[in-house]
Amino acid sequence: MERAAYPHHLAITLRWKDNDVYGHVNNVEYYSFFDTVINDFLIRSGGLDIHGGDVIGLCVDSQCTFKQPLEFPGVVDAGLRCAQLGNSSVRYEIGLFREDSTHPAATGRFVHVFVDRTNRRPVPVPALIRTALEGIAP
Repeated sequence: MERAAYPHHLAITLRWKDNDVYGHVNNVEYYSFFDTVINDFLIRSGGLDIHGGDVIGLCVDSQCTFKQPLEFPGVVDAGLRCAQLGNSSVRYEIGLFREDSTHPAATGRFVHVFVDRTNRRPVPVPALIRTALEGIAP
């Protein structure tokens, strides 16, 4: 998918430490970018209280397809969309874009299940978060 297919975007500045000995961003950093764009969106747009809220999101599945390398210095444009919204879960699709490209350097999926913070049992997606996610669904 091209950049325009993702309704939410977050610019993430690459750091020197993100590069590995081969001169490109190491694969583990891509998952950090996924986590960053998703949780930034949930906190800012959905009101997720990561420190004291009754509900938290747990990652139960993730996947990344690498298409071209990212390199420091630079900025990654992380695109996010809600691909599937269930009762207690959401499947996100993410595209990571170089500054100069409409085609992703990497694509991925990430599944959250929302659970009670204390007992870790699934709960319905909170209303404010559901509304925010519906806003980035195709």
